[in-house]
Amino acid sequence: MIYPQLHFDGQIWRPPYEANSQLLQVTSGCTWNMCKFCSLYHGTPFRMSPISEIEEDLNVIRQWQPRARRLYLTGANPFVLSYNKLMDIAILLRKYLPDMVSFGMFARVTDIAPKSVEELKNLRHMKLDNINIGMETAHDPTLEHMNKGYHALDILEQLSKLDEAGIRYNIVYLNGLGGKGQGIESAVATADVLNRLNPFIVNIVSLTIFPESRLYKELQDGTYIEEPEIERLIEIKTLINNLNIKTNILSNHISNTVPLTGILPKDKATILRQLDKAIAESPEHELQAYRNSVWHL
Repeated sequence: MIYPQLHFDGQIWRPPYEANSQLLQVTSGCTWNMCKFCSLYHGTPFRMSPISEIEEDLNVIRQWQPRARRLYLTGANPFVLSYNKLMDIAILLRKYLPDMVSFGMFARVTDIAPKSVEELKNLRHMKLDNINIGMETAHDPTLEHMNKGYHALDILEQLSKLDEAGIRYNIVYLNGLGGKGQGIESAVATADVLNRLNPFIVNIVSLTIFPESRLYKELQDGTYIEEPEIERLIEIKTLINNLNIKTNILSNHISNTVPLTGILPKDKATILRQLDKAIAESPEHELQAYRNSVWHL
């Protein structure tokens, strides 16, 4: 028997907490693709899936998962699609999968800017309830060096719109991104911005540089110096210590040398104790050996 296949191009990523979600490609690649540290979509040009492909895939999903309740739209940043295109897709989701409860996707901070709060509310009404954002940091010098294409003020302005619209969002904090000696400044600047927002999850991932990234060349020629592993733990401690909002902390990605999870503020003291213990007892060379063993994210 030949089973129908869905349209997927290039690399397919989804957050770990979307493991039970039905995946549906609406874009592939990244519209920006200029962040120095990133190799996630290396070699995959940005492409929008034609509506005809999306409908074909939804027809397959309706046959095999007719009661799918959660969909995750794949691509580096499908939220770059215009409001009208996203609404068209949302209408199709509800048409083909009437039992669908919600859907989510990845976004860049800049993808939110063209959409008004009223439009965001309409998308929320159509069951968009979660967006994952690779914010990385709110430290402007690091954002500029890494060519993220926005600043801390943009983060505050755009994510505030999501708060107003009632769309839940999770952010990624890229630990160690600023390089040696920059961790504390990055953590303090990021906590200052997040304390004025309401992220549902703060997902802490530790920078791991791969040869496909632009940053790898800077590492090789000595113009960029990686933050040592103990400094990275101090950076995480600084971030957690300075956060005074209610949020979920996930720091258990494969890139993290010390896995941590918890809910703030309830678990703050416990997390800080765990970090203190790791900082005091973990040899730098052992943590670095673990970093060097990470060959893929």
